[in-house]
Amino acid sequence: MSKVKIGVIGVGMMGRGHLENLARAKNVELIAVCDVIKERADQAATTYHCASFTDHRELLKAKVCDAVLIATPHYGHTTVGIDALKAGIHVLVEKPISVHKADCEKLIAAHQKKGQIFAAMFNQRTDPHYIKIKQMLERGDLGKLDRITWVITNWFRTESYYASGGWRATWAGEGGGVLLNQCPHNLDLWQWLFGMPDRVRGFCSIGRKHNIEVEDEVTAHLGYKNGCTGVFITSTGEAPGVNRLEIAGEYGRLTLENGDLRFIRTEVSVSDFLRDCPESFSSPPVWDIQIPVSGYGGQHLEVLQNFIDAISTGAKLIAPAREGIKSVELGNAMLYSSEIGETVEMPLNAAAYERMLKKKIKASRFVKKTREIVSHDLSKSVQK
Repeated sequence: MSKVKIGVIGVGMMGRGHLENLARAKNVELIAVCDVIKERADQAATTYHCASFTDHRELLKAKVCDAVLIATPHYGHTTVGIDALKAGIHVLVEKPISVHKADCEKLIAAHQKKGQIFAAMFNQRTDPHYIKIKQMLERGDLGKLDRITWVITNWFRTESYYASGGWRATWAGEGGGVLLNQCPHNLDLWQWLFGMPDRVRGFCSIGRKHNIEVEDEVTAHLGYKNGCTGVFITSTGEAPGVNRLEIAGEYGRLTLENGDLRFIRTEVSVSDFLRDCPESFSSPPVWDIQIPVSGYGGQHLEVLQNFIDAISTGAKLIAPAREGIKSVELGNAMLYSSEIGETVEMPLNAAAYERMLKKKIKASRFVKKTREIVSHDLSKSVQK
């Protein structure tokens, strides 16, 4: 097959990063860029020698692309995505695939054409540490899971970051804060590794560390029917931050922190030892196993190349966009639970959440202050 002809819709911070990766990708040709800010679109088009558009509908009408990569502000993921899918072209959408569950359902419903590739930019699925954890869980190395604790506070963001776009950190422009912008990656990995919980209780702090109207600090409790419990903690205002994942099961504890994947495995079943040991203060003997894993995967470029390969050679997608509804639903459930002050039973009532969000948008009196930021080093945003 000839090179995949692609257009990038949205060439702000993330879009510029994707343009750089496209220049490194194989079997692809950048045909066009599109951005509602004409100067930004024209500058990108000049840099990358391609056509420039300010309206995604005009780009789609021109029929010059086989595929588009959508990197607009969050609400545009739904509207632009639906238009692109209905136009019959392949779509790679940035995270989150939509702001809320109801919009996710609308976007997914628009994917009807057989052979049409629809993928999401969940680049952390390429990290070999998470791939190894998934293999171990599927193999049953830990047995039945008892507890999952993930503390992810190394998403630190400055006031300058939030001031870099009028849409950022507002209910109307972004639909949320850390749960909708940074943590879709972690929430996707959570459901990818552990499945969806049966209930969620969220505690979200609104603008605790930043001058924003959305959440920048979250603690959530998650429960599963089999008795496993989870705690999810995140913040964009804590430094130095940490990224520590603990998984406790029937055969010990698996931890990931600072690239160190360690399995402290019990020699026998914990529940069997607990029940049968005649001594009062004994613990089951363990093996302390350092699991060799190196690097952090291909990240954005690997997902992009996988999308191109899925179109040209039928490669299996790393992150099908249909799975993106799950991370959105988890984030929505945490926000909704915090708002109503109650535990939310899953699956989340999509209509109820949408009503709550629209109410918050209508009631907002927040005045966003923005300023032009000279540069962004996206390499610093990759979690390790």
